[in-house]
Amino acid sequence: MTKKYLSVLLAAVLMASLFSACAQQKGGGEAHTLVTETTTAIATDTTGFKLSYSQSDSLNPYRTKTLNNQVVETLVFDSLFVPDDNFEAQPSIAMGYAYENGTTLNVTITSGILFSNGKKLTAKSVVHSFNEAKSSPHWKKMLSPISSASAVSDTVVKFTLAYQNPNAHNLLTFAISNGDTDKNGYPIGSGRYKFDEGDGAVFLTVNEKHADFAPHFTKIPLVNITSEESIENAINIGNISYAYRDLSKDADVKMQCNKKAVNLTNLVYIGINGNTGITKDENIRRAISLAVDRDTLVKSAYRGYGRSTTSPFHPASKLGKQSSVFSTKADAAAAKQAITQSGYKAKELKLDILVNKNKERYAAAKLIKQQLEAAGFSVTINREKNKTYRSKISGGGYDLYIGETRIPNDMNMRSFFTKNGATRYGINLKSSKTAKTYSNYLNKGEEIGSFVLAFSQEMPFVPLLYRQGMICYSKALQGDMQGSAENYFSNIEDWYYN
Repeated sequence: MTKKYLSVLLAAVLMASLFSACAQQKGGGEAHTLVTETTTAIATDTTGFKLSYSQSDSLNPYRTKTLNNQVVETLVFDSLFVPDDNFEAQPSIAMGYAYENGTTLNVTITSGILFSNGKKLTAKSVVHSFNEAKSSPHWKKMLSPISSASAVSDTVVKFTLAYQNPNAHNLLTFAISNGDTDKNGYPIGSGRYKFDEGDGAVFLTVNEKHADFAPHFTKIPLVNITSEESIENAINIGNISYAYRDLSKDADVKMQCNKKAVNLTNLVYIGINGNTGITKDENIRRAISLAVDRDTLVKSAYRGYGRSTTSPFHPASKLGKQSSVFSTKADAAAAKQAITQSGYKAKELKLDILVNKNKERYAAAKLIKQQLEAAGFSVTINREKNKTYRSKISGGGYDLYIGETRIPNDMNMRSFFTKNGATRYGINLKSSKTAKTYSNYLNKGEEIGSFVLAFSQEMPFVPLLYRQGMICYSKALQGDMQGSAENYFSNIEDWYYN
């Protein structure tokens, strides 16, 4: 009896539901099924995400010498600007800038920013930091085009430039500090994290004074690892979660991790002795450029960690995009035509390539030798130790050399075209039209196109490629990895472990 009653009751409920649905549909409405979505919160993490640092090196950003610590410090110290992957300055502490005249740059900083000890960040803090960075190992060379800084008000800093430079703001990426240290002696910054220690360990904790920062990694242990080889091993076995490698010594690293290539301003180029021999002829210099297949160099010598360039400037930069003047592919036929225009005979087309012990540059030299020989040159390679290599370059004892130099973020080429420039060798600055037009570009506002045209005709050196670095991170780490050089942890608040 009970079962029969229950069956009747269930049937009645079912019929009532059907009639109710029909009544809603007849009235023009829609029957809806309510679905409740559940969201799983990602827990905070105090032990899983680990970074390497060098205990023997300073954590003061103006004293640091190791790349290891420089990477970590970007989480602790803000800067006026951070470069994006195209080397364009994006505001960090700065909220705007204006060039008052050719040699004065005014930067306005955001008011209300606090250091992790609660003190206000003002224009005086920026001036103090600039003066510290100006003499530091890390930023000294980069900041050389800026003569001085002064506080106009609490929120405005005036930078006086050594010469006219419309892209000088791209250089303002130095760390901002007020010179204070915490109770443990660690320097104070205004960044997303701060240094801390306990139980003999060093770690980063969230800077509560930093506005609107709520990461999953609220504490980041720092693991003392010094050598590059040990860093590779540490990430392979899971002792650290993330590493940045600039690949300056070896692009063929064996790291078992997720990898992301990041653009660098390290230009690899062929230096040319334009003062003697057949390379004194600009037709020969153009032939050398035409004969080289830059894409092959990137793919083979640099294992894909590079960007072929079609101008002196980085191809991702604004100037690089405006000044494409040669191909990334070899054109042996055009190279042979340029040789013909030079008037040199086949037996005179002898070149030597000077290179140091760097693995990638030596591999590039061997490929360039093959490419030049395909155009009609006879080529030998002279591989030397670094000291001898540098001595021969400064003394003019070469036809060609494979070089590398870091171009500043403002894409400044003064190192090639000024008498004290570190890469000026082989260029006759007195007679070089390229050097003259570059000076006019900087000091008289001449169009950049005039410089690029003069460069492509004269070819004082041959730009090959811009190297890339590599971010390597644990395969268990989740989130869109948006880090770039000098801004390695740009969206760390979005990273987490499952």
